[in-house]
Amino acid sequence: MKPILMLALRVTTGLLLIIWGSLRAFSPERGVGLADKYYGGAVNTETIQAAFGWSEIALGALVILGLFRVITYPLQALILVGGALAIWKHILDPLSLYLFTGDDRANILFFPSTTVAVASLILLAFREYDTLSLDRLFRR
Repeated sequence: MKPILMLALRVTTGLLLIIWGSLRAFSPERGVGLADKYYGGAVNTETIQAAFGWSEIALGALVILGLFRVITYPLQALILVGGALAIWKHILDPLSLYLFTGDDRANILFFPSTTVAVASLILLAFREYDTLSLDRLFRR
């Protein structure tokens, strides 16, 4: 059961990277808007967003396949935990009770970012149970 659940975590977190990467790769202007709104304008050029998007797509595919896990799992965790930290106010105050004022409201749909961030950390912590990966197959 553990290998199947690890595979499910790999597939779902990898797909999230592919979906977000596709947004940036195919609509880099939307990525710029997200960078401006949630990441303080960091890396808010279309060229950087597109490059980051393609990198995220490749990383997501490698995570799904279970290849180069020693490298891909920490990178995935960096992106998903970093993404959750960037929206910390939405996580600490999902109902807009104390951190938001006026028209600035929390987006309750951001709260599941905590689950995704923890899932990426679980993949790191329990890598030995991830036996349905291509890395394991190639090592045999």
